[in-house]
Amino acid sequence: MSMEKRRDRLVDRLVDKGFIADEDVERALRTVPRHKFVPENRRESAYYDRPLPIGENQTISAPHMVGILVEKLELDGDEVVLEIGGGSGYNAAVIAELLDGGEVVSIERIEKLAEKARNNLEKTGYGDKVTVVVGDGSKGYSEEAPYNRILLTAGAPELPKPLVDQLIDGGIIVAPVGDMRSQTLIVGKKRGNELIREEWGRCAFVPLIGKHGFKE
Repeated sequence: MSMEKRRDRLVDRLVDKGFIADEDVERALRTVPRHKFVPENRRESAYYDRPLPIGENQTISAPHMVGILVEKLELDGDEVVLEIGGGSGYNAAVIAELLDGGEVVSIERIEKLAEKARNNLEKTGYGDKVTVVVGDGSKGYSEEAPYNRILLTAGAPELPKPLVDQLIDGGIIVAPVGDMRSQTLIVGKKRGNELIREEWGRCAFVPLIGKHGFKE
């Protein structure tokens, strides 16, 4: 079976199970070739609904979780999005697929992964919409702030204050918050100086390492 057919079959299952409701997010997951964002020896598993190792003790999130995270961002297409935890570049590519005039700034603390992400994004046609930078994602990226949306793909002990500060009034931040093994998915909507938080169930991400995260 071709990779395209495997991808469609996976997304069909995610829709049937109720993980994905937004038609644009569904289209993005059907479009972005996840198998090109995993190591070659993992490509046969690319369209199973599970996390996969991508090297440096990091993982690419399960497709259902990517769909959930991106839906919670409520993208219109013109947003500037800050992603914390670039990994292999897959999440950023899915977001970029949903953007018309917007862009993604993706922070990855591990230089080897950041370089792989850049290569993956270039090869799949998303390099012009995504800027990958190396740094401490828990501090955000003030050079391009403020942001309409902020997404963490690593678990934080709490919502890092620098990220909330870099979010525009009316913006949305989506983050797993908890301990190093298990978190609760938080969706925060900024209203003036207040952040209105909603909880969306349990999840498990690699820990956010940095000044405003966990210690390495």
